[in-house]
Amino acid sequence: MIDRPLYVKQIMAYTDTPFIKVLTGVRRCGKSTILDMIIEALKNDRNIPEERIISFRFDLLEYEGATAKEILSKIKARLSPNGRTYVFLDEVQEIQGWERMVNTLAVEYNVDLYVTGSNSRMMSSEISTYLTGRYVAFRIFTLSFSEYLQFKASYTEPGSPRQELAEYIRLGGFPATHLHSFSQDEVYTAVRDIYSSTIFSDIVRRSQIRKVDQLERVVKYVFSQVGNTFSAKSIADYMKAEHRKMDNETVYSYLEKLESAYLLHRCSRYDLQGKSILKTQEKFYLADTALRYSVLGYNADTLASSLENVVYLELLRRGYTVYVGKDGNAEIDFVAVRQNEKLYVQVTQEIRSKETEKREYDRLLAIHDNYPKYVLRTDDFAGGNYEGIHTMHVADFLLG
Repeated sequence: MIDRPLYVKQIMAYTDTPFIKVLTGVRRCGKSTILDMIIEALKNDRNIPEERIISFRFDLLEYEGATAKEILSKIKARLSPNGRTYVFLDEVQEIQGWERMVNTLAVEYNVDLYVTGSNSRMMSSEISTYLTGRYVAFRIFTLSFSEYLQFKASYTEPGSPRQELAEYIRLGGFPATHLHSFSQDEVYTAVRDIYSSTIFSDIVRRSQIRKVDQLERVVKYVFSQVGNTFSAKSIADYMKAEHRKMDNETVYSYLEKLESAYLLHRCSRYDLQGKSILKTQEKFYLADTALRYSVLGYNADTLASSLENVVYLELLRRGYTVYVGKDGNAEIDFVAVRQNEKLYVQVTQEIRSKETEKREYDRLLAIHDNYPKYVLRTDDFAGGNYEGIHTMHVADFLLG
């Protein structure tokens, strides 16, 4: 078990507080393992005896069809009479009515609660009704570039960060695929399994979708358009060209379900002049770049948009809310906002001409405020500053 201290530290800051700790994220991003790390930290660092720690994993067959009332009885039977019990409930969304069960535990018993789930319906109106003011949410992502290098160092000698970046983009960051030296085919086989189980368990089965091939065509379209703005109408028109009729509402429904299962992240456009969020022509990024390649096959021509995807996820990990910036007719790849902070970021694979360089930098120079501005690239370049704009290698930014 390779430690992921950033998440453990963030979550354990709320240990022994009244808040229920809710961990969410795409399947196999490491939520269950982080729970195990917290359990180990409780035992080793806080001297909590094992009998005061109980855990359940609800995606196991033995809990299929179990009711919230039955699970509550099982938990109550194991609560310690000698002090607070630390209760870990993994993939709790598998239990219908789990919100009321968790609320009952939090209100009526001396427990410290940790729950995980792979579907954002966990954060729906039900959780707001039953757990308002009683929970704190943590979004768990697949491995960051820094974590990827740490995992790789456990079984081999990594190359330089700039050399490793291309492999990180190609193979993604699902933790289980970086515990040993796996081939590309082996990684993509594992990731395809994650994708399929998410599609069929979290979307098709739960939402009772009958036209599965239609859903998968939408998925493939979105995966192929990473880094491009498009609308539901764009997808509907594409489907029409494929002689498959689909209305905009159906497209919106599919996109929302893919977001709910954490396969996709919606990145809205922000009008820098009008200071408003635009509701059309959004971008979507994937929970991990390996999802794209495991479904569509690897294509080196998609590296530029995958670079964007990696930077977008890193900004989310750092706690930013991220938008695509619109400044007149120009587009800024990312406007990242965190409390009183703001960053402007352009991502480019390489700059081959003075005209391209001018275009990339001029977009940022046209923004007249004092917030930091970055151009991130992967080619060789001279100097680290251009009229106040920071120029960095993508790898250095990801590790910064």
